Amino acid sequence: MNTVNLPLTAKINAAGHLEIGGCDLLAVAKEFGTPLYVIDEATVRSQCQTYLRSFRTYYPQTELVFASKALCAVGVAKVIASEGFGFDVSSGGELFTVMKAKADPKKICFHGNNKSLKEIEEGIKAGVGRFVVDNQYELANLASTSERLGRDVSILVRVNPGIEAHTHEFIQTGRIDSKFGVPLDELAELVEAVRKTKRLKLAGFHAHIGSQIFDVEPFIAEAKLLVSLTNKYGTTELSLGGGIGIPYLASQQAPNIEEFAKRIAAELNGKTTAKLYLEPGRSIVGQAGVTLYAIGAIRDIPGIRKYLIVDGGMSDNPRYILYQAVYEACLAHNPGAAKTETITIGGRFCESGDLVIKDGKLPPAKVGDLIVVSCTGAYNYSMASNYNRVPRPALVMLNGGKAKVVVKRERYEDLIANDAI
Repeated sequence: MNTVNLPLTAKINAAGHLEIGGCDLLAVAKEFGTPLYVIDEATVRSQCQTYLRSFRTYYPQTELVFASKALCAVGVAKVIASEGFGFDVSSGGELFTVMKAKADPKKICFHGNNKSLKEIEEGIKAGVGRFVVDNQYELANLASTSERLGRDVSILVRVNPGIEAHTHEFIQTGRIDSKFGVPLDELAELVEAVRKTKRLKLAGFHAHIGSQIFDVEPFIAEAKLLVSLTNKYGTTELSLGGGIGIPYLASQQAPNIEEFAKRIAAELNGKTTAKLYLEPGRSIVGQAGVTLYAIGAIRDIPGIRKYLIVDGGMSDNPRYILYQAVYEACLAHNPGAAKTETITIGGRFCESGDLVIKDGKLPPAKVGDLIVVSCTGAYNYSMASNYNRVPRPALVMLNGGKAKVVVKRERYEDLIANDAI
């Protein structure tokens, strides 16, 4: 096949069609319609197992928690929880979702740089294992709420490590100019404030340096910093956050998870016995997902650009219009065909920037053909909207030749369910 990083079960079946999870994608599209989010359960489980095996081999005292923002749906969370993962949530809605999936609350880390008082109370009452405190204002709110409820709360303080990873500026979170984390020169004051509270226990420190990162070195620098803070303040836990990237294109090379684990463990073993938290998101579900679109029109502008217009776009995948994200695609009915044409896949929405792929490659295609866009498992469904009042697609999970609906396709009635008529 000519598309990089499809789900692990992807293959060309006897009919010459693309198959994932034992299911012919043409048949899946016919049954569930398009656009359609597809998740391969086997790939999700394999990625979870790779992380657990790798990190617990080299640093046994590791807790893996899934970054829910990458893909938050009850059915997906159930699969991830069954593999022994906890969850990183950053809102009351994400907390509500993973609790519906029967997640262990003690293995939940509640993030967010501006949690509401309501969300703080919801987290405390749910018994989440760790609150990640981002600033002094949240610390005050958490202290007062925990006292009012009479509950002890363990916290990780999120620090701003001042480490810049080579990624898009919108997803760099560890640099000094960031809305996230306590600056290092203010940390001692915040730690002292924590220790003066009645109900808050400082378990350790957290940092997150960004997203879609291919270079391991920034993580090494982050680990060294967190170990030094752990030793300085006598804490027992540290969290490296997430951020490992995936190859959306053949030219990209993501870190090997086992090698990544070995490198991180080398910075911890012999220097600390602290519990390590890691929060992968994209690298768990990104490769597992594809999106199916039907071509509805073709606009060929000689000498300029050929557009394949599909039945989805920026409302089901806003990543191109947000930060020019890149993808590859193939045709579901002939995934092995040579990609001889330069095309741009345009969406159906009323924005000129509504593109899925700009100047990509595909075989010759016609109206009605089914396009498969790879690596859409992360930050597609979770960032979807109802722009132009278009209902959001269904999400189906494939495994063992069976397709099950994880999220139903929205109806027009759902669009106005909260309108005050």
